[in-house]
Amino acid sequence: MKEVLEQLPKRAMEKHSENKKFFVKLKKKAPKNLDYLMQELHDKEFTQTDCLTCANCCKTTGPLFTNTDIERIAKFFRMKAVDFIDRYLRLDEENDYVLQRVPCTFLGEDNYCAIYDVRPKACREFPHTDRKKFQQISNLTLKNVAICPAAFNIVEKMKERIKI
Repeated sequence: MKEVLEQLPKRAMEKHSENKKFFVKLKKKAPKNLDYLMQELHDKEFTQTDCLTCANCCKTTGPLFTNTDIERIAKFFRMKAVDFIDRYLRLDEENDYVLQRVPCTFLGEDNYCAIYDVRPKACREFPHTDRKKFQQISNLTLKNVAICPAAFNIVEKMKERIKI
């Protein structure tokens, strides 16, 4: 996995222009069965991909924390939301709550998440490849293929299956 992660940013950069063109076309003319196809590709990829061998998303990026996430996680720690925010979060340029630093504070050396059962919505949904109306998140997907080997593979298979 280490080698895959070392090569991933370069491979994503090499495919960036091709992927961008593909997503522009996809936005204009998404197939009617896109949601089903994406669910199929996502499910198939994640039968072969074990996130615990990677955790690159947790090591290199931080999720957005919604107010609901903050309340839920603070409760898990038996803290007040304001104390959780003070201890773990900061406001970014867009006024969203994000982690004070990466890698994620809650990621263990074994790649297990200490707050897995109450993790933020953004973490639960990452890499967003099974999301409804997938064509609407192409900019996010272009970023995620450089972070997540599974997202990279899903997009490559998607381009093979959808001829635009």
